[in-house]
Amino acid sequence: MSRLVAAGRTAGLIGAWVGVATAGAAVGFAAERYAMGRSLKKDDPYADEPFGSLRGTAHTVTTDDGVDLDVEVDAGPSGAPTLLFCHGFALTMDAWHFQRRDLRGSARLVFWDQRGHGRSGPLPDDGELSFRRLGADLGQVIDEIVPKGPIVLVGHSMGGMTVQALAEARPELFGKRIVAVALIATSGQKLDVSGLGLPGYLGRLAGRAAPAAVSILARKPELVERGRKMGSDLAYVLTRRYAFAEGGSPKLVEFTAIMNAAVPIDVVARFFPLFGELDAAPAIPVLAKIPVLVVGGEHDQMTPVQHSRDLADALVDVEYIEATDAGHMVLLERHEVVTDALRALLGLVRRGGRPRRVSSRIASVRRRRSEDGQR
Repeated sequence: MSRLVAAGRTAGLIGAWVGVATAGAAVGFAAERYAMGRSLKKDDPYADEPFGSLRGTAHTVTTDDGVDLDVEVDAGPSGAPTLLFCHGFALTMDAWHFQRRDLRGSARLVFWDQRGHGRSGPLPDDGELSFRRLGADLGQVIDEIVPKGPIVLVGHSMGGMTVQALAEARPELFGKRIVAVALIATSGQKLDVSGLGLPGYLGRLAGRAAPAAVSILARKPELVERGRKMGSDLAYVLTRRYAFAEGGSPKLVEFTAIMNAAVPIDVVARFFPLFGELDAAPAIPVLAKIPVLVVGGEHDQMTPVQHSRDLADALVDVEYIEATDAGHMVLLERHEVVTDALRALLGLVRRGGRPRRVSSRIASVRRRRSEDGQR
């Protein structure tokens, strides 16, 4: 087998897997999904949830390098803070479905699709792609859509990394315009992408072949789209195992898969290396000036929960919540935990207060750390 053929086959595997490794993947594993659907449909509380149906007032923000970012706004009470939501890799603004549904009317809500995702424009062929670029995009959304008033930034996964990139690039916004931040299932340090998240032998094989395979993905995405679709059966199982906790809702897995499947392979290939280069340490002193909520998923295998703990440990005015029975998609499977925490953060901002340095595990309600910040 030639190296090119091997890389092409590996690219197909990577195409099927890469989305899973960060956000979820294409719908798959038809037999197991069918069995789960038959046995759990009646018990799945989200079977009839209208995912993707919530829409707001549409806006377009054109970045300084010519990308049209799709933005939606849900109006709120006069004088209320704005909650600005940043989604993760291979997702869209619809990932915030539950938070949007349950927080509507309590504040002005702003959602946007990151470049190359959802309804936003494609990546420029020769443009820069970095967390600095994503932070600049977020800054332009703020400048045009939220030119005045207090802002609470909310970021999940790559969205949290985007928030940290903005803090590093424009620290003057924090404390004046941006009055609080929520970082959900995210990280401030580089992730291990050497094996693409695949277990055992497959991980070692993918790690060795990844450079050539990703090159194929970036240059000839049409060669591997078929492999990505053929890999969807495996991807469903991997999504359930790696993006959700044991026993997760099939409807939530499928909803995540739909978002992921809409992201072109060339976008996946260009974004993926960024996670192995992440270093958001310069953002910590900036975030330390304001209240921060950090939420981790106990079983997160994409951005390990230790990364959330490390973020909380590095901050001053922080509340850390570790949701039990939750994986990377904690904003969906433990949406009530995330929404309640955001509601509390919003109340804190309105009162002008600051959180005590606390930490908790939701479900077991077991303290991880004492009030003075010591483990």
